[in-house]
Amino acid sequence: MKSSRLVSILLLLQTRGRMTAAQLAEALEVSVRTVYRDVEALSAAGVPLYGDAGHAGGYHLLAGYRTRLTGLTTDEAEALFLAGAPGPAAELGLGPVLAAAQLKVRAALPAELREHVDRISGRFHLDAPGWYADADDTPFLHTVADAVWNNRVLYAMYRRWREPTDVRRRLEPYGLVLKAGRWYVVAGPGPRTFRVDQILELDASSATSGEEFTRPEDFDLAAYWTAHQRDFHDRLFRGEAVVRLAPGATLARAVPVNGRAEPDGWTLMSVPIESVEHAHGEFLRLGTDIEVLAPPELRDRIARTVAQLAERYGNLLTDSGD
Repeated sequence: MKSSRLVSILLLLQTRGRMTAAQLAEALEVSVRTVYRDVEALSAAGVPLYGDAGHAGGYHLLAGYRTRLTGLTTDEAEALFLAGAPGPAAELGLGPVLAAAQLKVRAALPAELREHVDRISGRFHLDAPGWYADADDTPFLHTVADAVWNNRVLYAMYRRWREPTDVRRRLEPYGLVLKAGRWYVVAGPGPRTFRVDQILELDASSATSGEEFTRPEDFDLAAYWTAHQRDFHDRLFRGEAVVRLAPGATLARAVPVNGRAEPDGWTLMSVPIESVEHAHGEFLRLGTDIEVLAPPELRDRIARTVAQLAERYGNLLTDSGD
């Protein structure tokens, strides 16, 4: 809608400063001619918006001009308050900042939108961490976040899974990612991904030297993380198992699998696995609701475990029969 697009132009100019018609058109996914018409409409409505010609020209707002957020739609206002996760913000030291920002936004909303955001805040709560894991100890999270914000180099002692486990690393932190309650820092050169809770110590020089780095202008944190997850799954699940699942049984897996229903109601499927050892523990949790057909070494491993369990608990069955 045109009204929504006009508000978008105002917000873009407020947040980014001077922008050309071509830049606005690209951001709004409209033609340059449409931008020209919208700018004329804003000027006619009394918005102090000016355009300068030349190589360094573009549209800009009069210094100090700000618009209230009355252009928010109901869905946009609800999404804004739903996305404000207080837990992660508090971990980054931004809890009071988030609360203050939401209060200001709420005060700027019309009464009908204020009622909607109050309802969604009272009915939806985001809690990222899982149930069965203790919270990670991340004493250096604030320092890492500050380095991300200020393009400052960090010198860290980092613990990795392979030998030698404790190594020193020079990190150029590009961004932080919160995944399932765990913080990761994406850092150059590379870039590479590091768990923040595995940073054992930071050299004093990290905080005092003020050494800065140049963040690549074309680096996209969200795009990098999506590719990183895809590559992680490709490297993690290198094997495959063929199993049959009983009706109603499910596998708790991050990797989707497809199956084929069989006449007896069971489902035949191929399942990516990390290793025989890992799959052995995962599949045993399903008990009699799963039958492993392949690979042979996994089927034999489970069969041996079941035989050992039967031998260990066989006397209990005998005693209960008497």
